[in-house]
Amino acid sequence: MATPNNVTPTNCSWWPISALENDAGKSTEGEENQDPTDPALKSQDRLVLYHWTQSFSSQKVRLVIAEKGLPCEERDVSMPLMEHKEPWFMRLNLGEEVPVIIHRDNIISDYNQIIDYMEKNFTGGKGVECPSIAFPMSPAENVTQLIPEPGSLLHSRVLQYRELLDSLPMDAYTHGCILHPELTTDSMIPKYATTEIRRHLANASTELMKLDHEEEPQLSEPYLSKQKKLMAKILEHDNVNYLKKILGELAMVLDQIEAELEKRKLEYQGQKCELWLCGCVFTLADVLLGATLHRLKFLGLSKKYWEDGSRPNLQSFFDRIQKRFAFRKVLGDIHTTLLSAVVPNAFRLVKRKPPSFFGASFLMGSLGGMGYFAYWYLKKKYI
Repeated sequence: MATPNNVTPTNCSWWPISALENDAGKSTEGEENQDPTDPALKSQDRLVLYHWTQSFSSQKVRLVIAEKGLPCEERDVSMPLMEHKEPWFMRLNLGEEVPVIIHRDNIISDYNQIIDYMEKNFTGGKGVECPSIAFPMSPAENVTQLIPEPGSLLHSRVLQYRELLDSLPMDAYTHGCILHPELTTDSMIPKYATTEIRRHLANASTELMKLDHEEEPQLSEPYLSKQKKLMAKILEHDNVNYLKKILGELAMVLDQIEAELEKRKLEYQGQKCELWLCGCVFTLADVLLGATLHRLKFLGLSKKYWEDGSRPNLQSFFDRIQKRFAFRKVLGDIHTTLLSAVVPNAFRLVKRKPPSFFGASFLMGSLGGMGYFAYWYLKKKYI
């Protein structure tokens, strides 16, 4: 039986950023409550990903899988529907976090370990010749290598920007931009989200106070501790001065990346190859940068950081990466993220527990409102 090799919670944002393929994680009737560690569900090279399409860490893992062109069974674990707290998922990851990947007898539940595992076990054969940087390939066949072999200049560059991009506090940007929309421009987050998250904060604070003074045998001390830490984190993200500080630091990181992209233009001047962050080979660094820019645009930060003409190399990079097949497959059109983040969860909730007349009316009204909002937004954007 497969056993988890990591139960440390991953660091991932939970607010909606959608993928185009929301049916990727659909399960068949009766499959939802099956034990994921059951040997009957495994085959020699079966790759199964438990993820949430709106999780930033999940998006990066899905982009890696798509860039490698690997067949993968994707199962969506809805955080809003609390599926990550159900027993079947906690058998995979006690940290209650996505993504989690199963391959053979291995269960990996840490984002960075998943990336490293994918690169170690699924790499080789399909590389792009780079005129000035050696790009050694490992023995596997027909799978793109995203992290070069150690010892090359390209390898050190990729590791440098992997560390830099993964260190960005994306959850703080996300929560902060929802709570302080005045700091954004053309955010794709609806206004009611700010009201909803503030209501959630108020209710959660009240519930935690009750739990501190009541006997709740079904809630362990680690659970309460985790919830309190989450509350403290979101309250910190509500501090506008803190948000302005980290957005200022983000500007410096993007300046560094803009300068690096300019260096690539000079380094490969006169050579016919498509330029990316670390060279003329598409690498993990480009996956991470593309996912980061996608999230920043959704939050309403793109006009401030590159669409105002201040970072033309970053703008060019984002335009090119959006055209890649893997990027379109996983993240889709940025303007469709709002509907695709809401509708699948709504219908899954109805399937799980058919609503009363009042509940059905509320659901249909909500879906109608979301449809109208999407129509109004797209009309304003394109017509």
